[in-house]
Amino acid sequence: MHPAPDASEGDLNLGRARQDWQARHLDEPTRALLAEDARWFFHQALSTPCLNALESAGGGWLTDTAGRRVLDLHGNSLHQVGHGHPRVVAAITETLATLPFSPRRYTNRPAVELARRLCGLAPIPDAKLLLAPGGTAAIGIALKLARVVTGRFKTISMWDAFHGASLDAISVGGEAAFRRGIGPLLPGSEHVPPHDPQACAFGCGGQCALRCADYVEYVLRKEGDVAAVVVETVRCTDVQVPPPDYYRRLRAACDRHGALLILDEIPIALGRTGRMFAVEHYGIEPDMLVLGKGLGGGSMPLAALVARGRFDVAQAISLGHYTHEKNPVACAAALATLDVIADEGLVERSRDLGAALLARLRAECAGLPWVAEVRGLGLLLGIELRDGGGLAAEARAEALLYRCLSAGLSFKLGQGRVLVLAPPLNLPQADLDWALDQLLAALRLADPRA
Repeated sequence: MHPAPDASEGDLNLGRARQDWQARHLDEPTRALLAEDARWFFHQALSTPCLNALESAGGGWLTDTAGRRVLDLHGNSLHQVGHGHPRVVAAITETLATLPFSPRRYTNRPAVELARRLCGLAPIPDAKLLLAPGGTAAIGIALKLARVVTGRFKTISMWDAFHGASLDAISVGGEAAFRRGIGPLLPGSEHVPPHDPQACAFGCGGQCALRCADYVEYVLRKEGDVAAVVVETVRCTDVQVPPPDYYRRLRAACDRHGALLILDEIPIALGRTGRMFAVEHYGIEPDMLVLGKGLGGGSMPLAALVARGRFDVAQAISLGHYTHEKNPVACAAALATLDVIADEGLVERSRDLGAALLARLRAECAGLPWVAEVRGLGLLLGIELRDGGGLAAEARAEALLYRCLSAGLSFKLGQGRVLVLAPPLNLPQADLDWALDQLLAALRLADPRA
């Protein structure tokens, strides 16, 4: 017997709200294409069957097959430089014409240059890296390397965390939507409550007292042989931003108990939080840093594990061994992405513009009884809803999503009740202002289903 779809993430692809929206907004050619898609692709939660079909994407905008434009504040967290940035497209096109592939026993200049630049940027001294075709694969490399380096296999990670959808990644992940009905998972995958002041398992009551960080050390001490603590530096799915001392305590606890600290920044590195890497907000050095999503410029699948150079002790083991791990086209896209971020000042823009948008959202949501909290860091913003106005938080969030989609605005729902806004870092101010106008108008409605 198969488990029912999990509703914890929101935006169910089998939900009634989606069906109603499609009935109102999709034309017959689009319905036919979606039916063909559903015919040939295996169905899975949060993915297939699909919502709509796209014809093009550019900058911050998507255009569907009926010609309707949608401002994309979702982007699967990979569009830091927008969709189809001309410099990224040019780098891909040029490399594709000269070196479309590099077999494993060869290297190539784009891969070597990318490795040099990423290791120089990362807040890890004497860093080395491995590239991978996606963030989930890079998480797998990190787990394998931690076992080799420490001689241990146990991990501590957080409930509600997302580290990818493969079997090893969901083992350290903590979302029910990905774990339910799949076990047994990797042995030794221990979980602890995450930083979440609004629903703190330790009774912090909305203001983090770091009991969650102290509990990590408690488990490290009790287990005694943990290889690594795996954490999303800032949880992207619902925008959880730990206070500065959180990571100082985790770093110290890992050092005391011989565990490595692995930070997952797959969706949030490369300027999203107002620093090149989110860990730079916290003043500590991780042992490993996992990157992905936006690294390929929003076009090419690419990820990286950056770690301490002294961990280069696994020459006899294939930690990654992926066919496309040094793909020259993907590496060229990544180099162009790093150039765009630097030349357009996108890290600084994310920091300054994000602070202004956060202040506006907090001011305009202050009187809404169904808004529990507005939080963010850089251009990663979250609005957490609570029950109120006769609606459950999850029902209101879903209604807001589809109302905004009807107006031409797309964003993500996290944990079923958090509206997550992740615009391109170079999105024009006018587009951002329009997006907030649309969202706030919908938020003010007592019943957005009307």
